[in-house]
Amino acid sequence: SGDFLFKCLYETNFSNQSTSSSLNDGLKIKSTYITNILKCVPPGDKPLINEIENCSIFLNNEIKNLKKLKIILTLGKVAFDNCIKFYKKNYQFDGKFTFKHGKKYYLPDGIILFSSYHPSPRNVNTGLLNDAKMKKILIFIKKLL
Repeated sequence: SGDFLFKCLYETNFSNQSTSSSLNDGLKIKSTYITNILKCVPPGDKPLINEIENCSIFLNNEIKNLKKLKIILTLGKVAFDNCIKFYKKNYQFDGKFTFKHGKKYYLPDGIILFSSYHPSPRNVNTGLLNDAKMKKILIFIKKLL
């Protein structure tokens, strides 16, 4: 999933190279912060509710500490649902947010939320997500920045 995502980031000018093989490979990401809802890979790659809850404090702190945050792109339904959960816990709003690839929402603090299918090998290999779909969202985000 990393190779697909880095390739799309490179092709939309969010990074200086299309692959990353180590911490010291020279990759520079522009105007982007990448994080995970989970800080570990759960068995079967299917997170349990308590695993998400245990890691949510880290995501909450990251969101709160990103002072120049303008746009959030969630990769997958788990990330989308937990981003909404964070906002409902920290802001008063009753917005109806439904996960759909390419959908844009405005959050109560002015941040724009985009949802995307997760760039997992399964989603890419089955065609659920492809270069064109991912780059379309990234290009739109780039214009908003």
